[in-house]
Amino acid sequence: MRSSGSRPRVVIIGGGFGGLYAARALKHEPVDVTVVDRTNHHVFQPLLYQVATATLAPTDITAPIRWLLRGQHNARVLMAEATHIDVAARRVVCDAGALTLDYDYLIVAAGARHSYFGHPEWEKIAPGLKTMDDAIVIRQRFLLAFERAEKAATDAERQRWLTFVVVGGGPTGVELAGMLPLIARRTLPPEFKNVDPATSRVLLFEGGPRLLANFHAELGERARQDLTELGVEVRTGAIVSKLERGAVWVGSEPIAAGTVFWAAGNEASPLGQSLGAPQDKAGRVKVLPDLSIPGHPEVFVVGDQAEMVSRGKPVPGVAQGAMQSGPWAARNIVRLIAGRSTAPFNYLNKGDAATIGRYRAVFQFPGFNLSGKPAWWFWLLLHIMYLAGFRNRAIVLIEWAYSYFTYQRGARLITAGRIAEGG
Repeated sequence: MRSSGSRPRVVIIGGGFGGLYAARALKHEPVDVTVVDRTNHHVFQPLLYQVATATLAPTDITAPIRWLLRGQHNARVLMAEATHIDVAARRVVCDAGALTLDYDYLIVAAGARHSYFGHPEWEKIAPGLKTMDDAIVIRQRFLLAFERAEKAATDAERQRWLTFVVVGGGPTGVELAGMLPLIARRTLPPEFKNVDPATSRVLLFEGGPRLLANFHAELGERARQDLTELGVEVRTGAIVSKLERGAVWVGSEPIAAGTVFWAAGNEASPLGQSLGAPQDKAGRVKVLPDLSIPGHPEVFVVGDQAEMVSRGKPVPGVAQGAMQSGPWAARNIVRLIAGRSTAPFNYLNKGDAATIGRYRAVFQFPGFNLSGKPAWWFWLLLHIMYLAGFRNRAIVLIEWAYSYFTYQRGARLITAGRIAEGG
């Protein structure tokens, strides 16, 4: 317990949208805030796919957490990995016991990873897209496929390397699939002599009946039409049954493909298991209306880590859910410190978007939908507005203008790393 007269200690696990926005909400409060993250940077996740497709560099959409909180005198940042939470002792164990942090109030915002539905071995073949490391791996495998096609000894091997599969028809899968043919057909052809990148084949597999299942049906159909016009082969009702190096199996049908990307599902960080609270099938903690967990009003879970309900409706696992739930949990902590009752989370849906290549996007607002060029321009402005720091906004604008007018990509770098597993 906190000693009499000392300031309340608030520990925040995770430097993503939920954790960062929670810390900022406590800037002027009489508390001591500790933000713990296993990396030193905050990532603007909605643009990760643009790093994965070589449009943006990693530094364009990241910023050091310490820099983002540099003016907040009541906050400190620790680069450490939270490995266990002892809710009875009010203690966070980090780095497998090398560091422990006692807290009076806790906000858990450790996020989520991609789910392979009981097949974790598939990750080596089909990387997902949740972190900057994931984006770099995908970028390297995408670019490396053309290098391998250029030196392929047979037509069959060449075609295998020029076949790309994206598994999952949600926003991430749609955005990835929409960018790949644009690069293959407009950026790369003049640079290769033995192979024509424009002959690349891009397939998008979605296990459900339509794309963008959380969007209005007409927007899902518009996304399918846009992708088809770009040359993407879209297959709905296509459940991947097996992955192996060089092939994807849909039911009993094998499809030769040198490069596979995964965007089919999510599961919450396993850190939530140590809270002892109920969880859903995806490992998300089932929080109470005020975002705390049963039996521990001092512990809050936010963002992708939590199964949240607002006004009787589930809160979607998108960036704005984390942006809103983090500060809400922080304000509830302030209420508790003041001896007041907490307030149930009130989520404000500001719209959902997915971009599908050049001049193509869908935007779903409460009450109306937007698609085509207007949605694309709105998407650009919205993402620039939410990027952290003036430098990142300026650089992203320049990079987008460069790629728009030249069809070139400014971050086409292949480096050593986790790139060989997909071959």
